[in-house]
Amino acid sequence: MAANDPGQPPLSTRRRAWVQQHPEAATTDLAPPSSALAVGAHPDDIEFGCGATLAKWAAAGCTVHHLVCTDGSKGTWDATANTAALARVREDEQREAARRLAGERAGEVRFLRQVDGELVASAAAVGQVALAIRELRPQVVLGHDPWKRYRLHPDHRNAGIIVCDAIVAARDPHFFPEHGLAPHRPDVLLLFEADEPDHVEEVSMHLASKLHALLAHASQFESTMHATDDGELAVFTARISVAAAELGEPFGFAAAELFARLDDL
Repeated sequence: MAANDPGQPPLSTRRRAWVQQHPEAATTDLAPPSSALAVGAHPDDIEFGCGATLAKWAAAGCTVHHLVCTDGSKGTWDATANTAALARVREDEQREAARRLAGERAGEVRFLRQVDGELVASAAAVGQVALAIRELRPQVVLGHDPWKRYRLHPDHRNAGIIVCDAIVAARDPHFFPEHGLAPHRPDVLLLFEADEPDHVEEVSMHLASKLHALLAHASQFESTMHATDDGELAVFTARISVAAAELGEPFGFAAAELFARLDDL
C-alpha cells in the first residue's frame, strides 16, 4: 500500500509472521453492537477503512452512524475544479454510501465541514466529536489509527487524534459541560489503518456491500480509485477483494478487515 492509500493496509512481512506464530493474540468478531459511530477524515474513508464490518453489523440490526471531519474539497486532480461544488457533491455521495452500507439501519450522517487538508486536532473539533458520541451513544466507535507510522496525509492522522481525544472527553463529565448532556463511555474503540492490528472481523459475506458503497463516491474514481472507465473500476474492486482475502488468510478467514482494538475506555 502506498503512503497515502486509505483503508486496510496489508500486513507487513514481520507482522504476518508474528500473527501466524501467535494466532491467539488477536480477538475476532465482536458481538454486533446495537449502535456504532464511524469517524472518517474525508468522505469515503469510512467505507475504505471499515465498510464491510459496518455492513455486517447493520445486517445484524446495528444502527450505523457516520461522521466526516473535512469537506473533501481537495479530492480532485482538476486544478480548475469548483471546490465548493465538489464539497456539496461529496456530501451527497457520503449519504448515499451510508445508505448502501446499512440500508434501513443507516443512522445519522454528520459533517464537521473542516477544510480538506487543514484538519487540526483543536479543542473545538474534539468537542464536536465528543458531542456526537454523547448524543448518539454508540457502543462501538471506529476511526483512523493516529499512531500509524510514516503516514503522509495530515487529515488522517489528525482525525485519529480527534477521535481518541473525544472518547476521553465524552466519557468524563467535566469536559465540555456546555453540551448539557450526560457523559457516554463506548465499550470499544476500533482503529483502522493500524500497523499492528490485534482485532479481526470476518467480512466475506459483506464485501459486496463495501464495494457498492465505495462506488457511490463517483467523484473519487479518478483521484483515489485510479479508475476512469469500467475496466479500471473492475480492477479497483478486484484489488479491494484480493486485499481483504489476504488479510483474512492468516486468521483462517476468507476475507477480513483488521483493527487495533482498545477496551476499558
